[in-house]
Amino acid sequence: MSKQILFGFHAVTVRLKSAPKSVIEIHVDATRRDQRMRQFVERAKDAGARLIDSDDERLQKLCGSHRHQGVVARVEAVAISHSLDDSLDAIEGVPLLLVLDGITDPHNLGACLRVADGAGAHAVIAPKDHAVGVNATVAKVASGAADTVPYFMVTNLARTLNELKERDIRIIGTSDDAQRSLYDLDLTGPVALVLGAEGSGMRQLTARTCDELVRLPMAGAVESLNVSVASGVCLYEAVRQRIKSAS
Repeated sequence: MSKQILFGFHAVTVRLKSAPKSVIEIHVDATRRDQRMRQFVERAKDAGARLIDSDDERLQKLCGSHRHQGVVARVEAVAISHSLDDSLDAIEGVPLLLVLDGITDPHNLGACLRVADGAGAHAVIAPKDHAVGVNATVAKVASGAADTVPYFMVTNLARTLNELKERDIRIIGTSDDAQRSLYDLDLTGPVALVLGAEGSGMRQLTARTCDELVRLPMAGAVESLNVSVASGVCLYEAVRQRIKSAS
């Protein structure tokens, strides 16, 4: 099984809670003894994790970032689900999926995973090409959501979207040029919300595969939102409608 690096309090704490046996070792800043670190060390000890005192230079080398907060863990990769089909088959309730086309910035992906977790999305889907995988930076920004939200990278995104349609999941894409607003749609049924990279947007084939394209109303001077912000707007509109429909 492959090894991964996680860093930052949130990412490592979530792994300790969700899969403590996957944690090989945790390197902590030997000079940091504030309350947050003390609480983390106690939690790690309770989980049976191996703790190693390290200096800042070693921590930076391990994770490739100076934003480690004094905590870097070596862990076994944990598979949330064996396949997209397995994950879809296991959904209880009305499917809510997030599809990301062309997101290559790990900070954007991490933020999208965090939003997806908060909104209760069942999975995040992306193409294997022109997309970033889950790495240490993604896990740090996701604040633990990289361990809780299934993230599937598929060979052919258009084909996958068509397979979702066969499951009666409606494919809704976002485009600045769309005529209808997000708020004009009924999102209470099974839906996959598709967003492209900031600036370039979705690829043409992806857009053509969508059942419908919608826009986010923009009242100010900026032309578009960051993809993680747009993901949050779309997902939580679906959540809002579903809560209202159920009440």
